[in-house]
Amino acid sequence: MAKALGNRHRLMILELLAKEETSVAAVARGVRLSLANASHHLRLMRNAGLLASHRNGKSVLYRVRDPSVLHSAATLKDLAANESPGAHHEAARANANAPPGPSSILPPPSASPAAAPWGKPDWLGAAGIVRLRQLAAGESLFRQEDATSAIYQVASGRVRLIRHTSDNRLITLHTARAGELFAEASLFSASYHCDAVAAVSSRVWAYPKAALLAAFRSDPALSFRFMTVLARQIQTLRARLEERNIRSARERVLHHLALAISGDDRSIKLDGTLMDLAREIGLTHEALYRTLAALEKEGTIRRRGREISLKKSKPI
Repeated sequence: MAKALGNRHRLMILELLAKEETSVAAVARGVRLSLANASHHLRLMRNAGLLASHRNGKSVLYRVRDPSVLHSAATLKDLAANESPGAHHEAARANANAPPGPSSILPPPSASPAAAPWGKPDWLGAAGIVRLRQLAAGESLFRQEDATSAIYQVASGRVRLIRHTSDNRLITLHTARAGELFAEASLFSASYHCDAVAAVSSRVWAYPKAALLAAFRSDPALSFRFMTVLARQIQTLRARLEERNIRSARERVLHHLALAISGDDRSIKLDGTLMDLAREIGLTHEALYRTLAALEKEGTIRRRGREISLKKSKPI
């Protein structure tokens, strides 16, 4: 039981179920997890004797088996909240390569170039209000229509921005990678316009909305640096829009590779799967597989594992 309580998501689930019994889907929404992750936590907690469940029609409803366990959960939550930020910082540096754990309040690490693309925000670090979020693969950072509270930056890993359409389809708008800001529009919006879901285990810096707006009003230089970053990101997004407007799958793939290649060997190393690449350039994975196979057969590209090289065209 103690082991089952040793996870921040499971503590959050207990807090949620303390109010009323509820379904897996409602738990996933309330704790911002994927259905698979929520089911895993609920199953583990039920096996540990913390929860009971029963079927109601097509749904399985969960409840706290023994209310006395809520006192232990509240104590653990208070202990986590009272840990010193300095201790978190030392632990984070000592375990930089460890699996993701609970969120912690930390200043951005000065050694990391991805801490803030517009310059290290010392005013935030000193105030201790920059939050480092640790996200498991598939975990949601926020959901479409949630009230906005911060803008974010990927410290490591990848975060997908996913839009729900009116006909219940999911569209990947963008995949943010290490160093990239996302959800910038939340500074001037009451709610988020998409879901943010970790594609892999990721670490994300959260810059509180109210603090940023106050700083921009008082520090024109910081505002200028931030606008410079946004201008660069707009250029990148326009290039991606141009890519989406290319109708031929072959030309779209070649256009993407030409923009992404680097080095004398004219190669790109994929940091995700081919399905991730297909989503990014707006093709079905079947169309991407066929196109890559055709380009490789004709000698236009060479593939070695996760690396794709674009061969130089022969002079006419």
